Amino acid sequence: MSAPGLTYGPLGDHCAHLCVDMQKLFAEPSEWATPWITRVLPRIVSLVERKAEQTIFTRFIPAARAGQGAGTWRRYYERWASMTIEAVGPQMVDLLPALRAFCPPAQVIDKHVYSPWPEGRLQAELAGRGVDTLVITGGETDVCVLATVLGAIDIGYRVVLVTDALCSSSDATHDALMTVYHQRFAQQVETVEMEVVLSAWN
Repeated sequence: MSAPGLTYGPLGDHCAHLCVDMQKLFAEPSEWATPWITRVLPRIVSLVERKAEQTIFTRFIPAARAGQGAGTWRRYYERWASMTIEAVGPQMVDLLPALRAFCPPAQVIDKHVYSPWPEGRLQAELAGRGVDTLVITGGETDVCVLATVLGAIDIGYRVVLVTDALCSSSDATHDALMTVYHQRFAQQVETVEMEVVLSAWN
């Protein structure tokens, strides 16, 4: 069975919405602010409104203070000492208010690196739900979303990337990633707009 815009058919009962790092940490006036975040937020809300029980939000949790972290993460948090929990306050890791309002029934899973997979909680949750397809939204396209997508591909999930519900602080690398997905990952990643997802996920 086909679905307009989706190469591998409609989205069914074994699908989950994975929303990546839509947090205060990445909104103004943060040093990590992603300008597009307010532009894509209404589209993400439109999906969460319909599929709150199937939504999982990831949150990026910075180091508590400068100098913490394994390997190169230590250097990272020396460079970004201003973005540690000690500097910004714990409230900055919260989801944006428009999304936090859906929790519960939506679930939140925290992570301490770009990818949500190494710590194991996300995969365990998805396996428990019998999920085989991920609809992915959030930010940044070229950092945490990229890490999320590549990990999902390795595990074997069908990945549906919602192109108008992604945000990045760089137009150039966002566009470059879209090209990579089309040219190199077409068997595993479908790129569609939110309107297609809303019409194809009953």
